[in-house]
Amino acid sequence: MVKKVKPQKVLVAMSGGVDSSVTAALLKEAEGFEVIGVFIKFWLAPNKNGLEGKWNRCCSPEAEKRARFVSSKLKIPFYVLNFENEFKKRIVDYFLKGYKNGITPNPCVVCNKEVKFGLLLKKARQLGAKFIATGHYAKIKEGKDGIRLIKAKDKQKDQSYFLWKLNQKQLSHVLFPVGGYTKNEVRKMSKKFKLKLSGVLESQDVCFVKPTTNDFLKRYLKIKPGKIINVEGRIIGEHQGLWFYTIGQRKGINLSGGPFYVTDKDLKKNILIVSKNKKDLYKKEVIVKNVNWISGKAPELPIKVKIKIRYGHKAENATISKIKNKKYKLQFKTAQKAVTPGQSAVFYKGNQVLGGGIIT
Repeated sequence: MVKKVKPQKVLVAMSGGVDSSVTAALLKEAEGFEVIGVFIKFWLAPNKNGLEGKWNRCCSPEAEKRARFVSSKLKIPFYVLNFENEFKKRIVDYFLKGYKNGITPNPCVVCNKEVKFGLLLKKARQLGAKFIATGHYAKIKEGKDGIRLIKAKDKQKDQSYFLWKLNQKQLSHVLFPVGGYTKNEVRKMSKKFKLKLSGVLESQDVCFVKPTTNDFLKRYLKIKPGKIINVEGRIIGEHQGLWFYTIGQRKGINLSGGPFYVTDKDLKKNILIVSKNKKDLYKKEVIVKNVNWISGKAPELPIKVKIKIRYGHKAENATISKIKNKKYKLQFKTAQKAVTPGQSAVFYKGNQVLGGGIIT
């Protein structure tokens, strides 16, 4: 007589969108899983300075209603988890502190590490679930060096860039069911499962930033006027606060005789540095800190890899070598445009994500 194996519990993070809904449907259809749907409430900016806080599509009341409907359709349990306070402390405050310190942070990377694969995984373990699953477009494979994070089948939708902070322990409890499909295939499966999600828009921007980054920053960071100088050191204007600008920015500088591009920021002197010459935006050498190697240990260095310095940018050839104070030097074969402090530089070897670091 064959012993019946008890299904493994898996918590599916459901946003009411197509990707997470199909994730739940695929796991429900597969053998060996007891699927539980969860909807996470993040943080809603309060009304402030005449601006009304608005829910992002991923955690709005309408999104929760869709997630409930899908869970009911799939006949799986459904729960709502309130992570508002932790999200504010770990993500929103990190975002505001970064801008105040003159960098351009990437809160989605930190949210994945701290919230979606941190707090949610902890909650899953408390509920006796071995796995959590999300609608991220990425893949996981077992390798000689442990669990590997791999690019998704759909290279246009691949979200591995945002997952470089994850570690072996987290990845051992994570499932990415849609990572092996294209977006079109996922949409077709949504119709096959009769989830009634056609026309649901995707969330593209930072979830809590509404309507624009500068509008959000104006709620919390005071105006702090300072000088705008060109790369030759001549004063050519005044800015309203360094946090309203990012490296490579062209629009919104409000100087005549342009276009001008933001090339640097001097935080101590509260000076914005601009140039008319696009060549001043390019760098071959980049320093990164807070590096995470997904395997748990650094490879033998120096190593030749491909590196993305921003989501949506093409990964470019570069060499990684270590320098003092736990920092690493990235030497690119060709100069990269608008290398921005605070953003993530993510390291790839073929389709595998080796890790990443924060650009200094």
